[in-house]
Amino acid sequence: MIHFVGAGPGAKDLITVRGLKLLKEADIIIYAGSLVNPRLLEDAKEGCRIFNSAHMTLEEVLEVMEEGERSGRMTVRLHTGDPCLYGAVREQMDILDAKGIVYDSCPGVSSFCGAAAALNLEYTLPGISQSVVITRMEGRTPVPEKESIASFAEHGATMVLFLSAGLLAELTEQLLRGGYQEDTPAAVVYKATWPEEKSWLCTVGTLVETARRHGVDRTALIIVGDAAAQSGYERSRLYDPEFTTGYREGNGTGKEPCAGCRKGLCEERLHKDECIRGKC
Repeated sequence: MIHFVGAGPGAKDLITVRGLKLLKEADIIIYAGSLVNPRLLEDAKEGCRIFNSAHMTLEEVLEVMEEGERSGRMTVRLHTGDPCLYGAVREQMDILDAKGIVYDSCPGVSSFCGAAAALNLEYTLPGISQSVVITRMEGRTPVPEKESIASFAEHGATMVLFLSAGLLAELTEQLLRGGYQEDTPAAVVYKATWPEEKSWLCTVGTLVETARRHGVDRTALIIVGDAAAQSGYERSRLYDPEFTTGYREGNGTGKEPCAGCRKGLCEERLHKDECIRGKC
């Protein structure tokens, strides 16, 4: 059996309980050595054969998997973050399907979640952004024409960019062309959740300068959008005492909350025709 396992964003203790269990049971581990924290390999059992796929081709990786199957061994293919994002797993799975080799997937914590944790950031803020675009700049690997950075920027949603820290000048040009302004909030998060994690808030216009000043040109996520400022958002209706949900009855008058109430700015939590403090 072959298990594709998400190693998490970097910190050793952010692999899932299921992923760690599989890692400890594996007879063979093939790990993405360019990105996976090697400390995770400390949990491999004695006698486990370990391969670093950073030095291997797809064909060599599959050869190790096949050999493991022939000898009745259990293999863990350890990918960074969650394998479903930029993990190049589909090409491996298709070949395994063709050969009749059974496999499954164990999800992991993606680095875009780790980056949010580094900033104590909520990507989806009411009234600001309710969508997150996960994408990357075109480099040696092409991006479909309809998925250009500029076309996504037209939506004004929160954007998280993988594999783009070395292309920030081009990225900035694309973001501005698509509709973001130079003062649009942004952030650079280097090695999210690793011991050497660092993060910096900036703007679209200062992305290049921020990365250059701190010597960052790889292993970093770029976050773009008004959500990065974590301000100006509306209060969640889910926890509003006047809002009825499927689990509790609201105590309000039934009137629509004023804009100030929704944004948490109305000190008295009053309504449109009752707001007396002018906070709305």
